[in-house]
Amino acid sequence: MNVEGRIYRRKLEGKIEKFLERREMIGIRGARQVGKTTLMKIIYDRIDDAKAFINLDLLDMRRTLEENPLDLVRRYKEEGKKFYLFLDEVQRVKSAGEKLKVIYDEYPDVKIVFSGSSSLELKTNILPFLVGRVFIFELFSFDFEEFLQARDQGLAKVFLEKRRSFEKALEGKDEPEQPSFENEFLSLLDEYLVYGGYPEVVKTRDEETKKTILKNIASLYIEKDVITFFGIRDTSKFEDLLRMLAFRTGSILSISSLSSALKTSFKKMEDYIEILRHSYIIHLIRPFYQNLVTELRKSKKFYFLDLGLRNSLIDNFLPIGNRSDAGNLLENFVFRELLTLENTDIRYWRTTGKAEIDFIVKRKDKIIPIEVKLSPEKPGKGFYSFISTYQPENAFIITLRDFHREKINSCNLYHIPAYMV
Repeated sequence: MNVEGRIYRRKLEGKIEKFLERREMIGIRGARQVGKTTLMKIIYDRIDDAKAFINLDLLDMRRTLEENPLDLVRRYKEEGKKFYLFLDEVQRVKSAGEKLKVIYDEYPDVKIVFSGSSSLELKTNILPFLVGRVFIFELFSFDFEEFLQARDQGLAKVFLEKRRSFEKALEGKDEPEQPSFENEFLSLLDEYLVYGGYPEVVKTRDEETKKTILKNIASLYIEKDVITFFGIRDTSKFEDLLRMLAFRTGSILSISSLSSALKTSFKKMEDYIEILRHSYIIHLIRPFYQNLVTELRKSKKFYFLDLGLRNSLIDNFLPIGNRSDAGNLLENFVFRELLTLENTDIRYWRTTGKAEIDFIVKRKDKIIPIEVKLSPEKPGKGFYSFISTYQPENAFIITLRDFHREKINSCNLYHIPAYMV
């Protein structure tokens, strides 16, 4: 990722490179403006074999792939030599799955790498043709580690050590390290909570420019890629839904209450939620339950995948100390960071009596409750109830500054600052 003239590595880059020598295609999907094209070009530049990079926003290239997919290969490929074909924004191609399959089956020595902005389009119209022929990777906007790499590489190294100690603590292998550089981390965390991690936003220091970029991303992405692509007619209802969700991030999703508030059908609201999910605007998590009688089993919670976009939708770019929704932002941030952990299932817990824990992390054979609080305070009754019932080895309270350990029966309860997650 090129930020202010320097190349910054996305964490996904190393994962993808492990699959470049394999026969299968590589698909990179994610929202517009998160850096898919830049990531593809970084990988493209590292390849010494014959290669071509095709921008499918260009009408001629798109038509050729739609009408004569093999001609696209013939134009660039040398006989008998391996060839890498990079296709950017493949969801714009009609019957793209069929065309990719034709190339794959006809040319065993062609390695295809493609990107797409719509998970729903890929899932319904492309991936069914590519079963057993493709590895799919998801790219989001910068997480906090990538943001720190762009801002302060030295601080990013410190963060990585703290993050590793947090992961080890999740697995019961070690304890979280003592935090350091608190004020610097909190200053950068404040910026990230307000403006998020879109690459163009991260590389810009001027706050007014950040706001303009975010509003443009929201406008262009929602209007061009979502409303136009999915043929949404009642655009005002869709935009109202987005703002309503932005105000309620971290809440339990009630489609019936949303449809009632917006005076639209339950089915249409379901469709809108699916579009937002597959467009990488929101992410849903399911409840954790084992007791079928007292614990919720169906309702999902939702979070935004980029806080800058979320704040743009409600036009609120105030610093954390001046916001009434600071707790929601911090909880959304913790979710976004937990999402980057590998081999980790994220749930939430709530009983019919409304006892609740923000996150239940299932990692390997461990179940770890995590509660997010703006400031140090004792956990609620629900937290103690969960620990008593499920007897986890470790639990976490995540705040802005607090750091200490206590015991609840045999459970280690760690209080750690959010910039260590």
